[in-house]
Parts: sequence; C-alpha cells; structure tokens
Amino acid sequence: MISDIAWARAADLTAIPSPSLLLGREPIERNLRAMLAIAGSPARLRPHVKTHKMGWLVERQVALGINSFKCATIAEAEMCAQAGAPDVLIAFQLVGPNIPRLLALREKFPRTKFSTVVDEQGALQALAVAAKGAGAPLEVLLDLDVGQHRTGIAPGPAAMVLYRELAAAPSLRAGGLHAYDGHLTQSDPTARAAACVEAFAPVAALRSELLTLGLPVPQVVAGGTPTFPMHAALSDVQCSPGTCVLWDASYAVKLPDLAFSPAAVLLTRIVSKPATNRLCLDLGHKAVASEMPHPRVVFPDLPDAQFVAHSEEHLVLESDLARPLAVGDALLGVPWHVCPTVALHAEAVLIEGGRVTGQCRVEARARKITV
Repeated sequence: MISDIAWARAADLTAIPSPSLLLGREPIERNLRAMLAIAGSPARLRPHVKTHKMGWLVERQVALGINSFKCATIAEAEMCAQAGAPDVLIAFQLVGPNIPRLLALREKFPRTKFSTVVDEQGALQALAVAAKGAGAPLEVLLDLDVGQHRTGIAPGPAAMVLYRELAAAPSLRAGGLHAYDGHLTQSDPTARAAACVEAFAPVAALRSELLTLGLPVPQVVAGGTPTFPMHAALSDVQCSPGTCVLWDASYAVKLPDLAFSPAAVLLTRIVSKPATNRLCLDLGHKAVASEMPHPRVVFPDLPDAQFVAHSEEHLVLESDLARPLAVGDALLGVPWHVCPTVALHAEAVLIEGGRVTGQCRVEARARKITV
C-alpha cells in the first residue's frame, strides 16, 4: 500500500533539509525477504541494481546469498564489483568507448565475472574484435525482443543465426538469452500471467532449438518486477526484478497482488502558500522523476491533491486538506517512478527503528566512471 510509510513518519525529520530522499531499513529488509520467498532460492535471482544504485544494498543482497546482479551502465557494474558481487550482467548493448571500458573493468576486478548482451551482428563483431587478446573469453547473452520493441532481436531464425555466430566467436562465450518484458504491467495478475506466457513462449522455443543444435545456453535471464512471480514459477529461468527492492507508487497502484511496500519516500516542505488550498513545495524536477504524467509523486496525507504546475525547483498542487498547513510544514511523498528519482539524489537519509541513522551515497548515478 502507498500509505504504508509509518517508518518515515516515526522519525524526527526536523533537521533534514528538503528535498531529501529517505530510505527505510526495515521495509527494504522486508522487500528483500519477499523477493527471496517468491524466487525460492537466492540462485534464482539476478536483481537489477538500477533502482537503488547503492553498494551497501548490493552487499546486503550478497550476504543473503544472492550472487548474480544485473545493471545498465558501466558505473553500476563497477559499483557492484566494488561491493563484492561475484557475477554482473550489463543488460545494455555496449557500443563505442564503453566496450574497452568493460574490458578494463574486467581487468580491474578479476574476482567478478562480467557479461553483457548483443542484439545485432555489428555490435557482436565489435565485441569480438575488442575482446581478442583480452584474456578469457567475454561472456555475452543474446538480447531478445519479446514485445517491448525497445532493444533486442525477435526470437526466430535471425536470432538463431546471430546466436550461432556468437557461439563460434573465439574471443566470446555464449552466455544464454536475455528477455525483458517491461511492457507487461496488467493489473489483473491472471491477464499478466497469460501475457507473460505468450511473450515467453518464443524464448523457450528458441532455447530448445539451440540446445538441439548442441549450442550452449547456460542461462535465461527474464522479466522484471511485474512478471517476477510468473518467471519464478519456471525452474529454468533466472529472475531479474529491480523496483521491488524500494517499491514505488506506480507499481503499488498497478500491481496490488505483489506484497512489497514503499521503502523510499521524498521529504518536501511548503515554501509558499498562494491560496488556502494551494501549496508550493520544494520538490521540482531536480528531486523527483518527471518523465511521467502526474501524479509524479503521491502524498498519502493529501489523497485529493491536484497538480497545478511543476518546474525545476517547484511543485504546485491544490488540496482541500491543505487549509491547516503552513509555510515550512513538511510532507512525505512516495515517488511514482523510483528508479530515476533515486538517480537525482547524491545521497539518501537512512531511517531505522524510527530514527535517522545516517546517510548513504547513491554511488552509481547517471555519471561516468573511469576504469
């Protein structure tokens, strides 16, 4: 439930500047335990780190027995390696200078196994050429398009040809298949499950054909948070949920069947009150992800809020419940999309046991790391 933020209400936030990102240690722990319960085993998990981008959370997952991780950038991959992750998949087709950066990262952290994905021949050849003479073969998974039409190659004859070329490249090692179905967010879990089965069927068929040809398919990495329970029911799929570690308002509304709770909230304050029912908050584009239509943040204490304007530093809203509120008062909001919201903050305030216990760096935001 979106309103399940008692952990943040219990803390004394008077000394915390706004806007700030707050993280709850207890709800994070509950969400991690729920992930493990759904997966059935830590080995079934390859959680995506793009949601939190924090090394201490990777360390906590490793302590729980999770050894495999998924990320989208070189910075996130380095963060995982620094946190002791044994296995890191960069689920993003690398081009240009990012290819030698991956190879440099592999040399810098020899105890971490790095892998990546491809979906077309040119990118595959670039990886193969760059990896020559770079030590052990680089593991590469084939990225499949299962309906989102953003990246990936459709499962079928062309994918078969590309995978055979991957398996034949001396400097590369065929690591299996990657299939992200982020377009499947139906609120009805039965409808979502049916759509997941339909989207994944060509992936299973391709894997069977590859194995019949004697080609190695060591792993199939599939899904995100919405289809996590569906893929967890399959014994031969590694699940890669991400958002469920922190949760957000979007999934809380769309996916009521999933038992996760908000572990990240935004602290904001009223900086102006132009009318009795109108509030201007210090929660602009710099503090909350703004790529979505409103509501970009949900305020449990203002369920009737109507959003009037949003700019770089300000969020203006109207609510009948705003009448007793004054300039300087604080509000807590659950971000609609938590992953890019976290990326806007250099650090987060950690709350545990109803107390502010410290700050933690967001170590792999949208920045470049030299390796």
